[in-house]
Order: sequence, then C-alpha cells, then structure tokens
Amino acid sequence: MAFPEKLIKKLINNGFEVLVAPNVQEAGIIVRSKIEEINPDSVSFGDSITLYATGTIDWMRSQNRYCFIDTFEKNVRFKELIERRRQALVCHTFMTGVNAISASDGALRWLDMIGNRIAPIAFGPRKIIIVAGRNKVVETPEDAYSRIREIAAPRNVARHEGMKTPCSITGKCSDCSSPDRICNERLILHKCHPKGRITLILIDEVLGL
Repeated sequence: MAFPEKLIKKLINNGFEVLVAPNVQEAGIIVRSKIEEINPDSVSFGDSITLYATGTIDWMRSQNRYCFIDTFEKNVRFKELIERRRQALVCHTFMTGVNAISASDGALRWLDMIGNRIAPIAFGPRKIIIVAGRNKVVETPEDAYSRIREIAAPRNVARHEGMKTPCSITGKCSDCSSPDRICNERLILHKCHPKGRITLILIDEVLGL
C-alpha cells in the first residue's frame, strides 16, 4: 500500500516537509540522516512506539555527538524525568509520533495526558521530526477522533502497568474522570508554521498504536 499522492500533496500544501519510507528500517535511516542534516545542539523526544521501532532512541542513547535529553531513561526518578521533559520544551530538535492523520484536510492530531509530547510540537523546538505508520492515516477528522478514542488511547493505557481507567478493562473510551485518565489535552496541527519546521516521515507499515 503506497500513500495516496493526494494525501502527500495536501500535507505539503499545509507546510509540512513529507518524506516516505517503505519500511521501519529505512525510516530509521531517514531520521538519523535528518538529524545529521540539522546538526542540533540538543535533541529530545516524546513517547512513541513507532519512534522506538525505527531504532532512533537506541542510537541517540549510544552516541555522544548530540546532547540528548532522555525523558524516559530507565532507573531515573520520575521527578527528574519530569524536569527533563520541561527542558525538552526548548530543545533544538524534538521527535515523536502522531495519533492520527486525517487525509481530507491534511491535519495531524494528538491526545495527551500531561502535554509533554504535544507542547513542543506546538511551540519551542526549532525542528520537529514525526514518524507515522500507515495505520495512522484515516479519512476525516471524525475518523481521527474515533481512532484516538477507540484504538490509540485504550491501547496506550493497556501498555502502562497499574493504570486504572475504565478503558483499561473495556478497551473503549467512556470519557472517564479517573486520576489515571490520559485523554486530557488535544492538539490539532492544521498547518505547519513556519513552513518546513516539521518533517513528517510516513512509513508504509502498520506501526505503533
């Protein structure tokens, strides 16, 4: 399945730089090449299964060329990780995934718990790199919200041990008031401003949530 030319054209018209990878391995090469092209003085990321799958995070953790603000380092106290996520708001280059891309308007959509993933996308870092499997592409904004509520959010809760929300049991969103609720903040990128600030790498595989 190739990405429709109509979708790519819409995204480009909306100001995004769009690159296409046939598989996750090639996507990893593209991400690393993009980072080397940008040559940032600092890099950080928001939690993304797709980004992990590209091998980018393992690569960043093993290199010493770029200052890497690791916001999910193991065996580090949560309080320290939160401080690193604040630092990530003003890093040079920020990487993450996306919950849904609506083809009809070429907009990108997210739902987040505390905002550390979506805030840097909206403003702060000079460059943003986003990776997305073909399963993230839907037709309409309504389809995007349905995907987030019925697929992305429940599956994301399920992978975090100890999260007590109704969707962790039912697999469906009930618009709960649980303290562990992850559906607190939304971001919609209708356009990329300034043009080219965000690089979107579309991967022709089913990846992530």
